[in-house]
Order: sequence, then C-alpha cells, then structure tokens
Amino acid sequence: MQSKFSKINLTVFLTLLVFTKQILAICPICTIAIGVGVGLAEYLGIDNSISGLWIGGFTVSLILWTINWFEKKKVSFPGRSLATTIVYYFIIVFPLYYPMGLIGHPSDKLLGIDKLVLGIIIGSVVLLLNSAIYSYIKAKRGKPHFPFQKVVMPIASLFILSFVLYFVTR
Repeated sequence: MQSKFSKINLTVFLTLLVFTKQILAICPICTIAIGVGVGLAEYLGIDNSISGLWIGGFTVSLILWTINWFEKKKVSFPGRSLATTIVYYFIIVFPLYYPMGLIGHPSDKLLGIDKLVLGIIIGSVVLLLNSAIYSYIKAKRGKPHFPFQKVVMPIASLFILSFVLYFVTR
C-alpha cells in the first residue's frame, strides 16, 4: 500500500514529465533519479534522515533547474534566485511538517535536529557542492573527466551519504 508521500511524489514527477517541453536542468536525470529515490525510500520504510538527503538534493536540483530555465527565457526580477529558493523549500518542506506531520516528532532526532530536516540540509549542501565542483572541473579542463560525470557525481554522493547515515542511524 502506498503512503500519501509516495502518491504526492508520483504526482509531482508525472506533472514535471508532462509539462516539460525541453529539459533545461542542472541535470535532468539527477532530478528524476533523486525523486525516484525519495519515493523508494518512503516505500521501503528507510530512515527519515536518508529520505531527507534525497529530498534536499531533489529540491536543489529543482531550484537550479528553474533558475537555468529563467536564464534561458530571459526572465529577470530582483531576488530571482532567492525567491525561487524560498518558494521551492516552502512548497516541498512545509507539507512535510503540516499536514503530513513527518517533521517535528520528538523521538525522530539526530544530533538534536529532526532527522528529516537534517537530511534535507545535508542533501541540499551536497548537491549544491557537487554542482559547484562540476562547474569548476568543466571550466578548468574544458570538459568533464568522463561521460555523464554531471549525473554520476551527485547521485554517487547521495548514495554514499545514504549508506553512511544508514549505519549512523541503525
């Protein structure tokens, strides 16, 4: 039986797939893979800190995707990046708190922080760092080290951190 969270993920991804005319993401495959990872984690009952990693990565991917789309369409307004970031975190994180109630359980903490929130923060930072590192590598070398490096780096980082958090939260 699917949870509400999985149904919402499926709806979001189908909507993205249906209404996307051209893929303009930081990494479209990463965005889809991260979304699938979140749904799979929920379905398998994986710890919230690990789910949070993927939610954070997914959120950053969507933010960067949207900012790239704005740039391509020449849409500019004051605070565009900040506004995009705030909107995405609000529409993704707020429903996890209310009405779903997945954030805020006193027994679901790691290092004194809600596991889901901690995972979202770590996942966001990791994906943002991967994006910066990839851009640096590409600017320095003129090309990536290997094909699909843009895809492999963030997904591999999130997988490795998922295993680390799995052993930490056992």
